[in-house]
Amino acid sequence: VELSADEARRLFLRAQGLVGPPDRRGGVPAMLRSLGAVQLDTISVLARAHELVAYSRLGPVGRDAVEDAYWGRPARAFEYWAHAMCVLPIEEWPWSAARRRKRARSTHPRRPHDETVMRQVVDVLRERGPITTADIGGTRSSAPRPATVWWHWSPLKIAVERLLSIGVVACVERRGWRRVYDLAERVVSPELYRQEPSDDECAAHLVGRAAERLGVATLRELAEHFGGMDLQEARRGVDAAGLVPVRVRGWSEEAWAPRRSLADLAAGRVRGRHRTTLLSPFDSLLWHRARAERIFGFRYVFEAYVPAPKRRHGYYVMPLLARGRLAGRVDPGRSGRTLVAKQVSVEPAALDDMATALVEAASWVGCDGVAIERVAPTNLRASLRAAIRALA
Repeated sequence: VELSADEARRLFLRAQGLVGPPDRRGGVPAMLRSLGAVQLDTISVLARAHELVAYSRLGPVGRDAVEDAYWGRPARAFEYWAHAMCVLPIEEWPWSAARRRKRARSTHPRRPHDETVMRQVVDVLRERGPITTADIGGTRSSAPRPATVWWHWSPLKIAVERLLSIGVVACVERRGWRRVYDLAERVVSPELYRQEPSDDECAAHLVGRAAERLGVATLRELAEHFGGMDLQEARRGVDAAGLVPVRVRGWSEEAWAPRRSLADLAAGRVRGRHRTTLLSPFDSLLWHRARAERIFGFRYVFEAYVPAPKRRHGYYVMPLLARGRLAGRVDPGRSGRTLVAKQVSVEPAALDDMATALVEAASWVGCDGVAIERVAPTNLRASLRAAIRALA
């Protein structure tokens, strides 16, 4: 099977829920099941990453609805490592088994765990029920921080995170931004908890799911999308999942696609109105940076950890998705009830799309105005301001 680069792009956007009108029937829970994982991050500018992902697919969905879909009891989702730390539908619990077993066989090089402390944490959970790290003394160690350690965790924090990584403990809710830890056997349904698929079964499931979320992908992208497997494991997963090998014109590597995606493409079902929106830096459309550049011709670097004088585009740069393209970027901020576009770069043809995305985002986060600071090209600044005023 041979695909054009445009067909690969459309398959990707459709798989990510970014083609066609927003499907709000199933709300955020359906969106989470469709994506399979939503990345978490502590930085909040307009909103946190997990909120922005829902907004990008569904439009101005209520932020309480987002929180309710991700966390609460009975468990609807759980937090675990996928591409990075993500929130995943609770139905995916069994398919993290291979990764949990792999983590149980290893030790974090900078955070060696203490089995005695781990047993103490389990005892506390059995006696007291769900806890946050604040309930057991906080996350920070009182010892001096070594120069090579970024997050200097206490032994109790190391223990509870170790228990989370091997599946003894689970996080299915948050209080504020604090994880609530509980015994997995208490919060995961017995039907899911008892399942222990083999490593090969996990690989087949995750590779198949990754292909569905990517539309068409290389072997490395399939291995890395949900993480935790090497290329050899992913190759076995490709065979077990029954994916179809394809060539994409302009791609140097072989790729694979689900049969259903190819059938939909052949039947003309991969079409619809494209979403115009700003994307979180942690959106799954951008997880594979080289892929985003290959498909959209868009090079993205997250610059929050780059020293300010060396940043090219800003602190928390959000790409603009418009008409199926990544056509600009904005570094947003807030000043009272005004969304401040501190730095904007946009293709001239997408100027109205940028104005629409900024006004919609401002309304969603409770702002009633948009201010524009720097714009590239500079001659578009007045036109962008005028387009925003016309939408007010």
